[in-house]
Amino acid sequence: MKVRQRLTKKARIEIIPMIDVIFFLLVFFMITSLAMTKINTVPVALPKTSSSPEAVKQDVILTVKLDGSIFINKIPVTLDTLSQQLAYAMHDNPQDTVVVNADTGSNYGLVIKVMDHARQIGVRKFALATEVENKK
Repeated sequence: MKVRQRLTKKARIEIIPMIDVIFFLLVFFMITSLAMTKINTVPVALPKTSSSPEAVKQDVILTVKLDGSIFINKIPVTLDTLSQQLAYAMHDNPQDTVVVNADTGSNYGLVIKVMDHARQIGVRKFALATEVENKK
């Protein structure tokens, strides 16, 4: 009598479900990281430019609105308390770049005064925030 040997199936890893799970995890982490981004600015109508500016690390953001109000990282300040509040905001990293968000129609003289107050406490790097205009 001849005994037949059973053919054993080789174990194999299904790759398609694994790709689906990895893709799902990738999308999940991308969306959650976008939701966790910290936005420290007050909404203003920025001037439009035709070129794309370089990305700047945004730790300290000075905002000058159309009505003349001044903000440091969403905290309202006056021109008199600006130097003190800015020095407090920059005490951890005094070499940070200060990003100036000024509304398109804001008073140019006020923007210069704000930058002058920042220079008096030792700020040497400024970046002016703009928006890239849509080319059609």
